[in-house]
Amino acid sequence: MPADRLHLVRHGEVHNPRRVLYGRLPGYGLSADGRRMARQAAEYVHGLGRPVGSLIASPLQRTRESAEPFTELLGIEPVIDDRVIEPTNVFEGRRMSRAMMNPLSWRHLSRPEIPSWGEPYAQVVDRMQAAMSDAWHDTGSGDVVIVSHQLPIWVTHLFVAGLPTRHDPRRRRCALSSVTSFELSGDVWREVGYVEPASTAGAVDVGAV
Repeated sequence: MPADRLHLVRHGEVHNPRRVLYGRLPGYGLSADGRRMARQAAEYVHGLGRPVGSLIASPLQRTRESAEPFTELLGIEPVIDDRVIEPTNVFEGRRMSRAMMNPLSWRHLSRPEIPSWGEPYAQVVDRMQAAMSDAWHDTGSGDVVIVSHQLPIWVTHLFVAGLPTRHDPRRRRCALSSVTSFELSGDVWREVGYVEPASTAGAVDVGAV
């Protein structure tokens, strides 16, 4: 038997005092508020009263730390899956407001539908879909929790909804420690829920790709 439901959980707030786009850079862990947010997400999933059969996380520090409260509450160790990692981005380590003032940066904005500044959306969708499908079928029973990042979760939402993956990054519906839930019918995913269980008032959320 496959899994029952799959939850894509975004990590909590990252300690990012310089407010750079951190992407895949090492050393960007959760802030104190981020750990609280991750705990609230885990408490929400635990409070659903649904058995959880597997826990998966991106290899980056912020997602591994966001998986820790799930381990504490559910008693499941996370499996690290590189396929649910943050996409690449040429602006890593830079403040976007300053980067956009440099004309040399503008060439990276020439094809936003791909996007030209990083990993193609189609490639992100493919690897997320593969990771989700494998997790679904490898979980004998219960739900799957995958702790990932804003862009992979958002383009997965767009793809499942039959919408273009090109989008304005400022308009993503994927808050810190949010939970986007899916079910698989045959070979077709459908989204069954989106919640924001964590209090994010005053959070710094400027480092996502």
